[in-house]
Amino acid sequence: MPSISSGPILSRRTLLGAAAAATLTACSGVSTSGADGGEGAVNFLSTQFTPVEERLRFETILKNRVKGAEVAFNPVDNANFTTTVQSQVDAKKVEISLVGGLHGDLAPQAARLADLDDVADALKSRGIDEELLELGKLGGSTTKYIPWMQATYLLAVNKKALQWLPSGANPETLTYDQLLQWAVAGRAGNGGKPIFGLPAGPKGLYHRFFQGYLLPSFTGAQVTRFRSADAVTGWNWMKELWANTNTASTNYDFMQEPLERGEVLIAWDHVARLVNAPKAKPDDWLMVPAPRGPKGLGYMLVVAGLGIPNGAPEAGKAKDVIKALAEGDTQVEVLRQNAFFPVVDASLPSDLPGGVGLEAPAVKKQQDADSAIVSLPPVGLGAKDGEVSQIFKNTFKEICIDRKPVQQVLDTQAGLLDGILAQLRVPCWKPDPAGSVCKVG
Repeated sequence: MPSISSGPILSRRTLLGAAAAATLTACSGVSTSGADGGEGAVNFLSTQFTPVEERLRFETILKNRVKGAEVAFNPVDNANFTTTVQSQVDAKKVEISLVGGLHGDLAPQAARLADLDDVADALKSRGIDEELLELGKLGGSTTKYIPWMQATYLLAVNKKALQWLPSGANPETLTYDQLLQWAVAGRAGNGGKPIFGLPAGPKGLYHRFFQGYLLPSFTGAQVTRFRSADAVTGWNWMKELWANTNTASTNYDFMQEPLERGEVLIAWDHVARLVNAPKAKPDDWLMVPAPRGPKGLGYMLVVAGLGIPNGAPEAGKAKDVIKALAEGDTQVEVLRQNAFFPVVDASLPSDLPGGVGLEAPAVKKQQDADSAIVSLPPVGLGAKDGEVSQIFKNTFKEICIDRKPVQQVLDTQAGLLDGILAQLRVPCWKPDPAGSVCKVG
């Protein structure tokens, strides 16, 4: 399995983790002027780093680390990414030369991506794990994308909350029952004010909690047991947790902000969206693995890759950009700035920002857990990705907010999910078993 080292910081079981940008000055060496960076530029289309602050930090990395190529970095949402790649390649009027996205963003574009075996061979000494390289083949025999970076989701804990931790519980090895008991006790001890929060706002990633954590931990699957009796048990647990969750969570997109303000003391979110919470006082915080359920410790692996579309006008320069982004120092700088972990064999420095320094050992403990169940974000959905995400969001709303009967909601939403999957005819993704067509059991 791929590893990250500070010594052996991430060793065995691994993370398998927008408007057009404003133009930088000519002396920067990096153009970010929207869809076209000018003649000879490497137009880089990405589903990653769409938040403005993340984008600006990554643009600085491109400016400082990529030499000999002008790069126009354009982060967009998944739907625009899919439409742009598909329309340009199919029309043989390609303007983009480099694409970056999650495994699930790139998988539907396999036939539109150039073979990159030569780049993979050139990067053999970088220590990219074979399992990640195999993912980059997208089910074929040749490399379609080069692993770029990886991430996951964790729990952030303000140490003030430890006074309400259930007797005998260890925050680093929590069960779902213990997390619920903690939220209930914390609310009671905090004068009725909930201490737990979720990123359930309009741009929050709370649907990933259900896809990669709740359902795998309670059912061992994400899709095929969507409406099973085990799923009912999991959603009943979720209903109780939500009753003890800060209701302002429906406004939270990034949990680091309410954590930093003290509005909540415990929260789950993407590592990049937690990293700033401990910034001022890192000694006051813990970052810990997600809890364990009846089936194990479900967690989501977020893998991003870099590919080159067929017919790219600056394919040679794009390969140079990929190689520059695969340098160990560059990958560590991405970790330092935007909290995405390296995919190459990179030793992590001792002076990482407080949040990142706390996250690294928690990531290792989560991925090394004997009961770990690795999940991927949905794969192969293309433009339908948002609709599938909405099904998980609607399931949460109807069960936890509207308090509708759990089985009734699951049966209805399973029908909608099955309809989309039948239309797309895509195989299942981890942790569900591979099959000819993914469908709800």
